[in-house]
Amino acid sequence: MSWSIPIFRVAGILVRLHVTFLLLLAFLAYTYYAQGGSAVAAARVLFILLLFLCVLLHEFGHAIAAKAFGINTPDITLLPIGGVARLERMPEKPSQELIVALAGPAVNVVIALGLFIVVGFGGVMDANNPESGGMLAQLMRINVWLVLFNLLPAFPMDGGRVVRALLATRMNYARATQIAATIGQACAFIFGFAGLFGNPMLIFIALFIYIGASQEAAVAQMKDVSRGLPVSSAMVREFRTLPEHASLEDAVDALLATSQHDFPVVSATGAVTGVLLRNDLIAALRKQDSTITVGDVMRRGVPTVTTGTCFTEAFRIMQESNVPALPVLDPARRLVGLLTPENVTELMMIHSALPGRRIGHILPQPS
Repeated sequence: MSWSIPIFRVAGILVRLHVTFLLLLAFLAYTYYAQGGSAVAAARVLFILLLFLCVLLHEFGHAIAAKAFGINTPDITLLPIGGVARLERMPEKPSQELIVALAGPAVNVVIALGLFIVVGFGGVMDANNPESGGMLAQLMRINVWLVLFNLLPAFPMDGGRVVRALLATRMNYARATQIAATIGQACAFIFGFAGLFGNPMLIFIALFIYIGASQEAAVAQMKDVSRGLPVSSAMVREFRTLPEHASLEDAVDALLATSQHDFPVVSATGAVTGVLLRNDLIAALRKQDSTITVGDVMRRGVPTVTTGTCFTEAFRIMQESNVPALPVLDPARRLVGLLTPENVTELMMIHSALPGRRIGHILPQPS
């Protein structure tokens, strides 16, 4: 996620802080200091940090559950409205998604129970008194609210994913996602409307839910319409390659002369050795070093797919590798195409323009 700062890594998962989170923390610290002095500001900031520690543990709950099904989590980002665990892919089976979705709230349940044991019933009733462990009691209450809030059926929040998983046991995945997304968007309108009359944070949450639901619905629809299609049906067939020894000036010429953003890099024998991404090229140009070559800047170890690879499988590989262009090889291991996010968008546009028809019937098939 852009505008995020890496903090530390745990069990292979990189924890990031979004810049807006730091800005919010600084603003609140200044506000509390102006209202009550350094002692009040320190106590309030400590409480906020403990709260987001609970949010972080919530996201690790999702990550650990996903790991049990062979799904890695590259990073977790903390935002002012909560946390986001970026899974390489979503579980394919409804039962697996149900477990992953419930794992986060389950962590908050455990935290709330642990804090209840510490503060006791009396501490809960006197939560506003700092001398009676009020901070821990307030933290326990907030963990309870986190459980209830996350289990609202507002897809793509945890409760919405639970709804989709349950629906997917009775219907196909795309239809279940569409219904869950519609429910989530309805919740987003309710949150946004409520935010206009009280808490502005609800407006940001509403935008997050609405956009997230729309994106997840689009991905599910793409998987449904492209099921069974080979990569050769939608890959880019006309493209430019760059040799490893090419200069950055050669790469700039290729970038300006074509509509490509990313270029496969090949060796002297024509084998694919990497991919030069536009962002990496721009970053290298800023160094103003004429000795840098394409081979020094390209991404190595980029996965490849074959013309017969299923489109949905190739899309999964693209997501997991976080590379926006996958080289496509023929059975003889020769580079014959590229798969890019634009291919995915165009596939969806064709499908929407041809309702009721199988998209595979009008796409080119491998010879």
